[in-house]
Amino acid sequence: MQRLELVHRWLADLFPGRALSVAPASADASFRRYFRATFADGGTRVVMDAPPEHEDCRPFVKVAGLLHDAGVHAPQVLAQDLDRGLLLLTDLGALTYLDALDDSNADALFGDATDTLIRWQRSSRAGVLPAYDDALLRRELDLFPDWYVARHLGQTLTATQREVLEGMFALILGAVRGQPAVFVHRDFMPRNLMVCEPNPGVLDFQDAVYGPITYDVASLFRDAFVSWGEARTLDWVARYWEKAKRAGLPVAADFGEFWRDLEWMGLQRHLKVLGIFARINYRDGKPKYLADTPRFLAYVRHVAARYAALAPLLRLLDELERRTPQAGYTF
Repeated sequence: MQRLELVHRWLADLFPGRALSVAPASADASFRRYFRATFADGGTRVVMDAPPEHEDCRPFVKVAGLLHDAGVHAPQVLAQDLDRGLLLLTDLGALTYLDALDDSNADALFGDATDTLIRWQRSSRAGVLPAYDDALLRRELDLFPDWYVARHLGQTLTATQREVLEGMFALILGAVRGQPAVFVHRDFMPRNLMVCEPNPGVLDFQDAVYGPITYDVASLFRDAFVSWGEARTLDWVARYWEKAKRAGLPVAADFGEFWRDLEWMGLQRHLKVLGIFARINYRDGKPKYLADTPRFLAYVRHVAARYAALAPLLRLLDELERRTPQAGYTF
């Protein structure tokens, strides 16, 4: 309640004499919360409440500027109080891609999303955002054994299992290390895209980095909250790849190579997210994300089953989940 009172007082100072109401707009997996201020005389604004002991608003402000410079529709920062963790933003509405997507509109909505992603990637410059380097990628991978295996499954890896996982992590890092680098939103998925004009509006970009070009494409089509058939996903990724080539982006010249890059990049993300969802539950008391754990396990298994080099990962998952080992493993 104390933070909500702070939001009310801040708005009263920003808009003296204007009657307004404040209601929750959304919350995310971090400590950030969003409130929609609706003015009695018309119009709305969004307040981002980010307690400074937990969150830093400065990356959000910086990346918002980069997105606008790239021609991406992101919230404009209208006022800020960084010491108290408050930002006043333009309102992109309440309809997310996640809520709007269906079979009839998915092609059009994803077409707009990939156009926006290409604008963002074309604006990339080295040295502007933190590097998505081996150290950061590895810290993310470590969330899987630390939080998913140890905390969620309640299992301690044996020395042999730890060796297998280390080998898999080395393979994954080696596969993504050589990918061309661009600006990476890092959570470019339907939950963070808004249906609006111009479409889409882009949210939740404060963790942007400079790293592998396939990362945001994998985030968009191998989503945390909605899955698509492989044939349709292949078609959408191919459409992105064609657009990216025409735009002069450094994608692989061969689509098969690009698809492999995307799958291995996605594997890193999926293992990370399994750890994050467990951490959000056990550390932060937000259990709803665990419901999507099976979706990410399915993503991991799908990729691990496709590439012989990842067969040990598939066997390890069977051991951890106490499943009967599948036929066809190669070592």
